[in-house]
Amino acid sequence: MAENPFFSPSTLPYKLPDFAEIREEHYLPAFERGMTDQLREVEAIAGDPGPATFANTVEALERSGQILKRTATVFMSIASSDATDGIREIETEILPKLTKHGDAIHLNRALYERIKQVATEDPEEAWLLEKYRVDFVRAGADLSEADQERLKELNEELTKVATTFSQNLLRASTGSALVVEDVKELDGLSESAIKAIEKDGTYVLPLLNFTNQPALAELTDRQTRRKLYELSVNRAPENFDLAVKLATLRAERAALLGYPTHAAYSVADQTAKTTDAVEEMLGKLVGPAVANARREAELLSEQAGFPIEAWDWSFYAEKVRKARYDFDGAELRPYFELDRVLRDGVFHAAGELYGITFADRDDLAGYHPDVRVFEVFNADGSQLGLFVFDPYARPTKRGGAWMNNLVDQSHLFGELPVVMNNLNVTKPAEGPTLLTFDEVNTAFHEFGHALHGLFSDVRFPRVSGTEVPRDFVEYPSQVNEMWATWPSVLANFARHHETGEPVPAELLEKMKAAEKFNQGFATVEYLAAALLDWAWHKLAPGETVEDAEAFEAAALERAGIAFDLVRTRYRTNYFAHIFSSGTGGYSAGYYSYIWSEVLDAESVEWFKENDGLKRGNGDHFRSALLSVGGSMDVMAAFRNFRGRDPRIEPLLERRGLLT
Repeated sequence: MAENPFFSPSTLPYKLPDFAEIREEHYLPAFERGMTDQLREVEAIAGDPGPATFANTVEALERSGQILKRTATVFMSIASSDATDGIREIETEILPKLTKHGDAIHLNRALYERIKQVATEDPEEAWLLEKYRVDFVRAGADLSEADQERLKELNEELTKVATTFSQNLLRASTGSALVVEDVKELDGLSESAIKAIEKDGTYVLPLLNFTNQPALAELTDRQTRRKLYELSVNRAPENFDLAVKLATLRAERAALLGYPTHAAYSVADQTAKTTDAVEEMLGKLVGPAVANARREAELLSEQAGFPIEAWDWSFYAEKVRKARYDFDGAELRPYFELDRVLRDGVFHAAGELYGITFADRDDLAGYHPDVRVFEVFNADGSQLGLFVFDPYARPTKRGGAWMNNLVDQSHLFGELPVVMNNLNVTKPAEGPTLLTFDEVNTAFHEFGHALHGLFSDVRFPRVSGTEVPRDFVEYPSQVNEMWATWPSVLANFARHHETGEPVPAELLEKMKAAEKFNQGFATVEYLAAALLDWAWHKLAPGETVEDAEAFEAAALERAGIAFDLVRTRYRTNYFAHIFSSGTGGYSAGYYSYIWSEVLDAESVEWFKENDGLKRGNGDHFRSALLSVGGSMDVMAAFRNFRGRDPRIEPLLERRGLLT
C-alpha cells in the first residue's frame, strides 16, 4: 500500500484530506500501520532512560500517532456523513481495535509513571500536563492489573454494542420510513417536498433522528400523522436491549474506576463537577416547564375541537400560532434559500462581528458532490482556515447536525484548522433549497461550533478549539444563534428566492411575537430526554433492568416530567447522543445543552447591553473565550468574557418560565 494517502500528510492547502484519492481499501491498512507506529513511539517515550520532562514525555505524546490521527479523523467523519455498507463493515472491525489501542496507551504503567514525574512552570504546559494525568487516571491507570484486564474487556464490549446500536439506528431511518401510495395522504406537504420523496410511484418519508418529525406540523390527515409518529417512536426496537446492556456495563465500569454511578464518573471532569449540581439545575426547570406545556395543550385541544394526541401537537401548534399571532412558519420558507442564508446570513454575521471573509474553493473536493469548501481569512487578509459544508440528508448520513475538525489548529505542528459542518436538509428534486426557520437556526448554531474551531489559537492539539468540557462545548454555538434574528443580519439574507424582495416587516414581527409560544413543549421535550439519560446512567453496579420500556416510563414519572402529549425528544431506542458511543458521547451528558444555555443566555444579554453586532464585541468574545479552546479553565474564560459568574434568570426569561 505504498500509495496509501494516509501514510503521509496531505499536500493540499491546509492539509485538507485528499478525498479524491482516498478509497475504502485504504482505511484498514492505514489504521493498522498507524496503531503499530504509535505504540512503537509510546514505548520509546515510556522507555526513555533520561529524566521525564515535558518535552520528552507530554509533548512527545502530542506528536505521536500522526498516521493514526489522519486516518481516524477522516474515517469517523465519513462514518457519520456517508456510511456505505463497506464503511459500516470497516467500522465494525476497527472500533474494537481502536479501543484496545487506547487501553494499551492509557494502561501503560511505565508511561504513566513518567507523566507523574513531569514538572513544568509554563501555565499552558501545566494545564495540558494535568489533562494528561486526569485522562490516564479516568482511563484506569491507577487500577490493579486484574482490574485493568476487566476494564479492557468492558471497553471492548461497550464499543461493540454501541456500534451495533448506531448501525441499527442508521438502517431504521429508512427501514422504518413512512411509505405512502396515495399522495392524498400527504396533503399539507409542499409540492417540492412531495417530489423529493417520490420513488417509483410511492412516497417514502425517512425518519429524522428525533421523536417529532417535521412533517407532523404540516400533514392534514390525522391518520397519516399517527402512522408517522408511531413509526418514529417505535423504530429500532432491538436497541432497547442494547441500551440496557450499555447502561449496565457502564455502571460496572464506573464502579471499577471508583465512582458510584456512570453519571458521577461522566460529570466529574465537566464544569458541573457533581451529580447534585446537575440535578439541582434540572429540578428548577421541570415544574415550570410542565405547567407551561399543560397550558399549551389546553389551547391546542381548544383549537382542534377535541382532546389532542401526541401526533397532533405540532399540527395544532401551527394552527394556534397562526390564529394567535397570525403567523404561519411556512410563509417564511420562500425567504430562506440555502445559499443566501449561508453567504448573506451566516458568513455576513461572522464578517460583521469578527471581520473575517470567505472565498469559494471550487478547486478543493469534498467526499461527496454536495460538499463545498470555503477558505476563511482574517480581517487583515491573513489565512485563518478552511470551512467544509455538507448540508443535505442522505441515506448514508446519520441524523442531526454536527461540527467536527478535519485538521486541528496547533502551533506545535504549525497547522491551521479545517472545520466541517453537517446539516440534514432535504435536497429538493429540482429548484432552490428553501429552509424552515429551525433549519436556519441550526445553520447558525453549527457555525458557532465552526468559529470555535477556526478561532483556536493554542499550542497543543489536545486542547484545540472545541476540545473543552462537554457541558461547555454547546455554549459558543448557542450564542451564535442570536444573529439569525438580529435585524440587520435577517434583513441581509431573508429575501424572496424569486423576487429578491425582503421578508415583510410585519411577518418578522409576527415571528418574534410567536417566539415564546410552544416553549413549554420544547422545554419538556428536552428535559425529558436529559432526565431519561440521567436515569439510565444512575443505575447502580449490578442493578438489573428487565423491561427497558417500563424503565423509561417509570424514570420519567419519577422525575415529574411524564406527560403523554409531549414525549421525550429521544426515546431510549433512538437516543444516539448517549448510546452510539461505548464509553463516551453524551452519556450522562445530555444535560449539557441546557447547562450551556445558561451561559448562552447570559452572553446574549451582554451583547445586547453592548450594542450587539460590532467588531469590538466580536473581538472581545474571540480573544477572551473562543481562541483559548481548552487551554485554560473554561469557566475562568467565561468570567474573563462576561466579568462575573453566570445567573440562571436570563435562561428562565428566554424560555418563558419565570412566571
